[in-house]
Amino acid sequence: MDWTEKYRPSHLADIVGNGTAVHQMLDWARGWKRGTKPLILYGKPGIGKTSAAYALANDMQWEAMELNASDTRTKAIIERVAGAGSTSGSLTGAARRLVVLDEADNLQGTADKGGAKAILDIIRDARQPIILIANDLYGLASDLRAACDPVQFKALPARSLIPHLKYICSVEKVQCNDQALKDIADNSAGDMRAAVTTLYAASIGKQRIEEPDIRTSMKDGRASIFQLIPAVFGRCAGAELVRMSYEVDDKPDAIEQWIEANLASLKGPEATAQAYRYLSRADEYIGNTNRRQYFMLWRYATVTMLLGTNVASGGHGIHERISSPRRWQRMASSKRQKGIRTALLGKLGGLIHMPQQTVRDGYLNLLSILAEKDPLFFARELDLDADQLGLLIHDRAKAITIAKALAVERREEDKREKIKAQKKTAPEQKIKPAPAVTPARVKAGVLETVLPDEPGSPPPPQQEKQQKAGGRQSTLF
Repeated sequence: MDWTEKYRPSHLADIVGNGTAVHQMLDWARGWKRGTKPLILYGKPGIGKTSAAYALANDMQWEAMELNASDTRTKAIIERVAGAGSTSGSLTGAARRLVVLDEADNLQGTADKGGAKAILDIIRDARQPIILIANDLYGLASDLRAACDPVQFKALPARSLIPHLKYICSVEKVQCNDQALKDIADNSAGDMRAAVTTLYAASIGKQRIEEPDIRTSMKDGRASIFQLIPAVFGRCAGAELVRMSYEVDDKPDAIEQWIEANLASLKGPEATAQAYRYLSRADEYIGNTNRRQYFMLWRYATVTMLLGTNVASGGHGIHERISSPRRWQRMASSKRQKGIRTALLGKLGGLIHMPQQTVRDGYLNLLSILAEKDPLFFARELDLDADQLGLLIHDRAKAITIAKALAVERREEDKREKIKAQKKTAPEQKIKPAPAVTPARVKAGVLETVLPDEPGSPPPPQQEKQQKAGGRQSTLF
């Protein structure tokens, strides 16, 4: 059995490190009530976020239900799986059901279209606790971040990893010297899962592990762009910077864009101007590479941009979040606007039964004028969200207000429909009519039962006399 699963912590007390995050989760669970914000557990992979969520459910005796990025997370699937879990009770008799949405920052692309909005709707209507898990907090939509309370999980220091690795070795009866364990902990970069996996791979078929045994089991030490950029602006030797750039998967033109996006962290305009001079020179090498297809020039571009920016920074480093290239941000924004426009044209085309291109070329301005006069009608009839309505009436603030009003209307309508459905399914209480009183009379000493008379038939003589007299007649034996 894989050691990462075999030694996965079952209780919060077994979580290694991140004591502040663990206490924050426990306080949240103990005070949870309907309307409490969900939690977002964020941090680098392999440091215990998912394990902590399941350990919390175990400690609180809750049932846990997970929906992760390996599934196709469309809006319909999220509403069917996570939505049902967040509103219904536990099937096992547990006090509550914890809904765990892993890799929430991967809600992007066509497969997850509408997924973020579906999660927001689920959060608003949830009657069960929800935990979202993400590697990058800022990979989530801003409105989704605002609807949750963030809990940060930090990378584990080597001194916290080594005791846990020693414990695993003692249970598995495997001898491992201290230097080998230290090498595993140092090379795991705070990743507990990577450290345990490396130890497991090195121990296969062995009773004792030495330093040479772990070299082939080490985690891939390739640098990422998030390691290269801080090194460029910090105190790092030139040879090390060049080596890291060769390990990064990004090409020199992409590295140049990352460096340019973070030049705001430089101290003073002189340093910024100096860095731009080196970047412009590197950009010339990249342009010549693309024109001549002579890729040896990439080396000159890489050395120029890395060493030049490193000299301009003076080793001050980056003391804020690393910014992604502005060009990518503009491209993402443009792609989002294109999607909004396409959806809007589709709905308008369905309204007037015309193709999207015809609506765009000949009728969009006219429909925009009509929508400005009665935006609430258009939003209600075409089911427009705030973005689509804002694009149509050219008033973002007004569109948001109308979208909120429609959301309230829909919630009230859903409540009325639920109440109506409950009334229809409730068993109707049928009131049984009381049995008719059958008159009786004595004839020849025998008590006779008189059947009800047909409508319009004359009353019996004795009954007629009784009605005329207005009295009552006793039955005697």
